[in-house]
Amino acid sequence: MIKFRWAAAVPIILAVLVIFSGICLAADSLDPVVDVQKYERAIHIMAMLLVGFGFLMVFVKKYGRSALTATFLLVSVAIPLYICINSSGLLGGAKAGIERLILAEFAGAGLLICAGAVLGRLKMLQYIILGMLFVPCYMLNEWILLSGGLRLLPNGGFADTGGSILIHAFGAIFGLGLIMTMTTKKEFNTPIESDAVSDRFSMLGSMVLWIFWPSFCAALVPVQKVPQTAINVVIALCGATLATYITSCALRRKISIADIANASLAGGVAIGSTCDHANPVSSMAIGLLAGALSVFGFAVILPWLQKNIKKVDTCGVMYLHGLPGLMGGIAAMFVISGLSRRAQLTGIIIAAAIALVGGYMSGLILSFFGRRIEAYTDSEEFSDA
Repeated sequence: MIKFRWAAAVPIILAVLVIFSGICLAADSLDPVVDVQKYERAIHIMAMLLVGFGFLMVFVKKYGRSALTATFLLVSVAIPLYICINSSGLLGGAKAGIERLILAEFAGAGLLICAGAVLGRLKMLQYIILGMLFVPCYMLNEWILLSGGLRLLPNGGFADTGGSILIHAFGAIFGLGLIMTMTTKKEFNTPIESDAVSDRFSMLGSMVLWIFWPSFCAALVPVQKVPQTAINVVIALCGATLATYITSCALRRKISIADIANASLAGGVAIGSTCDHANPVSSMAIGLLAGALSVFGFAVILPWLQKNIKKVDTCGVMYLHGLPGLMGGIAAMFVISGLSRRAQLTGIIIAAAIALVGGYMSGLILSFFGRRIEAYTDSEEFSDA
């Protein structure tokens, strides 16, 4: 009987030991588990960069191959360059592991945004040079805003978890500086053509961005805040999509597919600064306002501004990323309790100044490498186009 009882107890003892060791292993392996979760979000962001941004920019019907190739090149420049500079310890302390990759991807996102402003007007080599010029400017801005660089802002005093200012507004304003020197009279007078096929591919890119945007905003937030952040981002995107439809119909009388492909994403842009602090109500409000603001930018501001300054923002990045990004940064002053409004506003001004000056100077440098013979076509650089 005793032997039987001991024999019967062995599986129970083993089960207890396995469970206990599993608990200990889970405790010891918390950081690796978190790293794996961050890796999964990093891959989502990579899908956004290559598939999302890439296909969003193929709306120019004769420039699709170039847009996709440029996307590959820009990402391939931004990530290793960011990692190299960060590893050196310049512009703030070096990050480790998967977090460094995610931060490098954020830089790549900002680069793709600014490149959208001059899409179709750069040679492939110039896209590479643009990446080499943009990333150090971006990292300088990141260091000042998020790490208290140059002591212009208190460390941790600027709220921008999902990059409304640091990534979106910075990239768009950098692009605004670029177009000041990278739009010739001939390019201004060349129409940017799209058709049903290119518009469908652009919508595909938009939907990929829409799907993975929660991972973008939640990439580096504490584990316990990931669910709240994801829900806030999805609600903001839903609000922007609804506002886009309503505002597009109101201003244009019919639905514009360009509005749907672009302004539907404005909620994700604007919620970035407050994604881990907002609630569903404020997220919906931010999304609705961002979507309406974006459509107003595309329908009203864009044609008026281009006519008066004679410059072309190919993808309208100021109206998808610039204005909604600035709005999101300002919204943080009202949504996040205890946030220093002075520090937040100062950070926004600093980011805009660095971006505008950096973009303008980069445009001057790029102009030394020549001009395209014909804008918005693949045939100049692709043998089978």
